[in-house]
Amino acid sequence: MGAPDGSRERHVTAAEFADGATSELGDIEIVNGRVIRMMAQSRLHSRVVRRLAGLLEAARRDGGPCMEVDSDVAARFADAEAQAADRRLNIRYPDIWIRDCEPYDVNTVRDHLLLVVEVTSESTIDADITDKRIQYATAGIPRYLIVRLDQKEERIEEIEDYRLDWSGRRYRVHAVHRRVLLLDDPVEATIPFDVLEQP
Repeated sequence: MGAPDGSRERHVTAAEFADGATSELGDIEIVNGRVIRMMAQSRLHSRVVRRLAGLLEAARRDGGPCMEVDSDVAARFADAEAQAADRRLNIRYPDIWIRDCEPYDVNTVRDHLLLVVEVTSESTIDADITDKRIQYATAGIPRYLIVRLDQKEERIEEIEDYRLDWSGRRYRVHAVHRRVLLLDDPVEATIPFDVLEQP
């Protein structure tokens, strides 16, 4: 998802979101009811998301469990504990996810996610490595990948691969991939970084 811009603060309730009150706002996320408008990302960010989603989709096993791969689709996470209704809602649009094939519902899709991927940018890295990591672990998503781009957003520095520690609902580092992403679950894939980066 894009980087936050610094525009005037707006809040929405879950009912307003369900009624389409944010549809005219473009690319956003909602954090504790606050609308975060997102700016366009770098070409590399867009390319990595597009290519990685395609390669993950191609890696699904024939005859295996049904899985869907999506990019920038809304998922509602646990509401914040706030008195005011317009300070509770949490909606994220992960860069990529793999989920089972249960019918999509923004309110419950988090319970069907098998893997989430976020590709960092200079302005989103803090949320990707802290806020989202906590939120996704609390939701029970078994695997989380953080694709770290370098400061100039010209190449992939590394991909951090987290697995959920179910006992504490927090992520533990499983691996840090430096040139090739090796996945064994929920799909098996070997993906060299240069395949994701090339123009």
